[in-house]
Amino acid sequence: MSTLDFRTKILTWSSLAAWRESFRATGRKLVVTNGCFDILHLGHASYLEQARNQGDVLLVGVNSDQGVRELKGPTRPLNDEGERAALLAALQSVDFACVFPGKRAIDFLATAQPDVYVKGGDYTLETLDQQERAEVEKVGGQIVLIPFLPGRSTTGLLSKIQRL
Repeated sequence: MSTLDFRTKILTWSSLAAWRESFRATGRKLVVTNGCFDILHLGHASYLEQARNQGDVLLVGVNSDQGVRELKGPTRPLNDEGERAALLAALQSVDFACVFPGKRAIDFLATAQPDVYVKGGDYTLETLDQQERAEVEKVGGQIVLIPFLPGRSTTGLLSKIQRL
């Protein structure tokens, strides 16, 4: 009988480069996505499942607490980076999660070197951060845009809660 432990699916920022080098030797296709993932909801679950289906292994980059504050404002995140990474790691569709510093994923992508980089359908190749795009394309990675489920967002959930 094997024992499950989702904590083994959390990579530290300092271990990511060595992990990627080791993973490259397996010949499997690495799919990468990233985000805040402050309150997990059905939209996240659907998006992550679709992302995972783009390759063999899904690595999710998680914005650090400071990065989330820079992106979403001083009242966010609601859940700290360790909890957000752990909840993602507990999902069947997520093979690994890694908290990265800053609000932009440029350094994360440069280190992760994805074979496939997945972003939500609210982006286009033109509106995607062009430095992030360049990091993916530099290593021959493919960019895939996956549509969001309409009406599913953390911001929407927070608005709903505030109206209660």
